[in-house]
Amino acid sequence: MKRINEYKKLFSIDKDIDLKNLKKTYRNLVKEWHPDKFQEGDVLFQEAELNSRKIIDGYHFLISIAPETIAANLEHYTETITNSGVLDFQHKGLLLEITFADGTIYEYFGVTKQVYIKMINSNKINRFAKRSIYPNYTYRKVKKNLQVA
Repeated sequence: MKRINEYKKLFSIDKDIDLKNLKKTYRNLVKEWHPDKFQEGDVLFQEAELNSRKIIDGYHFLISIAPETIAANLEHYTETITNSGVLDFQHKGLLLEITFADGTIYEYFGVTKQVYIKMINSNKINRFAKRSIYPNYTYRKVKKNLQVA
């Protein structure tokens, strides 16, 4: 959640992510902080490089969790969580990363340690995830592995 809030603050987003406004803000920020605007010896050159990377990362991250993106990928997501079992999962802070049997990996944001412990102790992890994780947390697709076990 910290990452989401940090990027929303960077792009001045209050509540929902609107792709049109996000793109406009992104372009303005990139113009402002593009490293080519500064000389290599300039004090702001290093800051511009860091800020431009952060802007690009934030843009791609926010696009991946935008309602339009979620809606466009809902059919594939539903198929994955319905037909592919949980192959592996990792918890890092408030981030739960789940790898499915089809090789798709999703991140779920805001998952507390208590919920993670309940998931570990559950004798039916898929059932627990379908009831407690999938419907309750913001998610994004990370990648799809080419090799499936």
